[in-house]
Amino acid sequence: MSTYTIGQAATLLGVSSDTARRWADAHRFPTHRDGTRRMVTGTDLAAFCVELAQENTGEDDQPYTSARNAFAGIITAVKLGDVAAQVEIQAGPHRLVSLLTREAVEELGLEVGMQATARVKSTSVHIDRP
Repeated sequence: MSTYTIGQAATLLGVSSDTARRWADAHRFPTHRDGTRRMVTGTDLAAFCVELAQENTGEDDQPYTSARNAFAGIITAVKLGDVAAQVEIQAGPHRLVSLLTREAVEELGLEVGMQATARVKSTSVHIDRP
């Protein structure tokens, strides 16, 4: 069974170690000691991730969509071609690159520094294991 330190759990959750520690102290997810380190099992962390995601689905300003993988972030680059465009978004530790039409970029008014959400829907998702 996989186990993670509080720091590793924080990275996977996309929060600071202090936030993960506070959540553990508040019994949001169980931890145990491995010598001097606090650890969380992979199954407990996965269950907490699902719970956390469900807590954040009640936001009224979110559009209705069938794409479940949403990455809110900030636009870091916009490259316009004659017909196509490339938009880069930094969403926490994730860099997402989208290829779309120049017309779509102009209609949405996308520019560097503005907030945006990348939504991913795919029939082919690859998973790598460290």
